[in-house]
Amino acid sequence: MPKLTVNGKDVEVPPGTNLIEAARAAGVEVPHYCYHPGLSIAGQCRLCMVDIEKTPRPTIACNTVAADGMVVQTETDRVRETRKSIMEFHLINHPLDCPVCDQAGECWLQIYYMQHGLYDPRMKDEKVHKPKAVPLGPHVILDAERCILCSRCVRFCDEITGTGELGIFERGDQSEIGLFPGQALDNKYSANVVDICPVGALTDRDFRFQVRVWYLDTAKSICPGCARGCNIEVHVNRRRPHHAEGRRVARLKPRFNADVNKWWICDAGRYGFGFVDAADRLLTPARRQGGASSDATWDEAIGAVAGALRRLSPEQIGVIASPKMSNEDLFALRRLLDLCGVRQVASRVPPRAPGDEDNFLIRADKNPNSRGAELMGLDGDARAVLEAARARQIKLLWVFGHDLLASALPEREVLEALRAVETVVFTGSNANCSDWRSSHSARRWPSGRSSAGSWHRWATRRRRPARNTGSASSPHRYRLSRGSAISCWVTLGACSPRHRRRVPQWEPRDAERSEATS
Repeated sequence: MPKLTVNGKDVEVPPGTNLIEAARAAGVEVPHYCYHPGLSIAGQCRLCMVDIEKTPRPTIACNTVAADGMVVQTETDRVRETRKSIMEFHLINHPLDCPVCDQAGECWLQIYYMQHGLYDPRMKDEKVHKPKAVPLGPHVILDAERCILCSRCVRFCDEITGTGELGIFERGDQSEIGLFPGQALDNKYSANVVDICPVGALTDRDFRFQVRVWYLDTAKSICPGCARGCNIEVHVNRRRPHHAEGRRVARLKPRFNADVNKWWICDAGRYGFGFVDAADRLLTPARRQGGASSDATWDEAIGAVAGALRRLSPEQIGVIASPKMSNEDLFALRRLLDLCGVRQVASRVPPRAPGDEDNFLIRADKNPNSRGAELMGLDGDARAVLEAARARQIKLLWVFGHDLLASALPEREVLEALRAVETVVFTGSNANCSDWRSSHSARRWPSGRSSAGSWHRWATRRRRPARNTGSASSPHRYRLSRGSAISCWVTLGACSPRHRRRVPQWEPRDAERSEATS
């Protein structure tokens, strides 16, 4: 392995390592725009200049491989002056959009100007103007005036997705990023070009003008969109509840993991967190009686569910767990079931349509923790539990998260199972058909409340039908089973991505249209 010296510090790096990575191993950050460790070398920005002993002029670090005995200096007067000149060149036609640019606060033009620029501008002529607010696809919008032509986005579409939608067109100061004729930036990983854009040229249409980045708190998490388990960062808006339409989760960003997703994440996972603040989010304990829901206290809700578990024998209880649950939740459920002696347990509910998959990140299994449910012994087939319910062997059916009526299970069989049991407990974050179409009982978060990332449980105690009394006016009379009809909430700590509405044909939105014409 080659050994070299960077700013007086000896460092040993693997063969083939370039000087940017070698300096990083020595604790030195070399400024750069076009270089990205996941893409090929372009050498376009020229900002990563360093001095190498016995070389007549500064050399770009991105395309120079570390060699044994090399002596590298990154902070000589010649290097500093070169960087300052290059920063002036990059900013010569750059618009003063910082007050309205979504990249403000995390823009490398701002950061590097403060670190390596601070020059007196000499530009006297009119700046070159280019198209602004140009939608490239459902998630990405282009401001060509801000682009420094680092070509990261072009290389991403060529080398990572292999779709090749983007290119650099025209020449000289008229050069700009654009789409090839008849193309749209709508591949399954399109929003990654926003992450790798070092300036504000490519911005996220979903996040655009929602909240400033310095108001966001960041937490490390795992994407629950599929079984891949991509590492992500959750950016949460707690300090400005009046921003981003009151949504607590503002955006998701990929988090580097060399063994799972590297620097990338698919668009489905990135935008799949809408339910966190959706209108059908379940929020408070409630009871259902006579087809109507009303509020209940925590003591009533938990007491009713606990009482049903104590009253019934283990053979009369069936549980359909969810492979979307965390390991901690699955472990707690496993302990409860072992304590009660419950054996009729499942978690596999077949989806109505098979999930999409590719050879990169996306997996067909859209459950993030199928393996965890399997290791906890909760991976049985839900068909067996529902069959026992239809045979009236089960009196208490506890469903976690699943929308059984939206699955591949026959709707008639599911309804028969739910009607046959005395008690149905549904545990989930949002209302769905499994809680008997109770969307009217969902409640929005109260104004100003900030409990980002919490999941909730909804439990509904069903009534069983009584015998028909023979009255023609009321052929579907019901009588309550033991206890009162009840529904409850139990809070769990978790957070999930959202699915935002795709914009058809990628037409400019109102804010984008007004900006482009201003």
